[in-house]
Amino acid sequence: MDYSKLVLWWTSQSTAELIWLGVGFAAQAMFSMRFIVQWLASEKARRSVVPETFWYFSFIGGLMLFIYSIYRMDPVFILGQGSGLFIYARNIYFIRRTNRESAAVVQPGYNPAAE
Repeated sequence: MDYSKLVLWWTSQSTAELIWLGVGFAAQAMFSMRFIVQWLASEKARRSVVPETFWYFSFIGGLMLFIYSIYRMDPVFILGQGSGLFIYARNIYFIRRTNRESAAVVQPGYNPAAE
């Protein structure tokens, strides 16, 4: 492999561009964590499980990738990540609503509608 092309490319990038590249890689790592936590939870349960953290990693990683795709001005990436954010947010909403309703069962007199 000719590493001189890689070195030339790396040295030709601005500091801002390298920071955005780091943001993109961090976003992709965050987004990938959702699969890792889902896999580990499923292995532990010995069945397919989607833990709550899956949706939080999905939303945070998706949001970071959405921001990165806007910086890159990539309409395919913007649409793909942007539409996923609605699904992740909706699932987080359901999780929080269920948790509030469960707390109401445990705590007599609790009214989630009053929040």
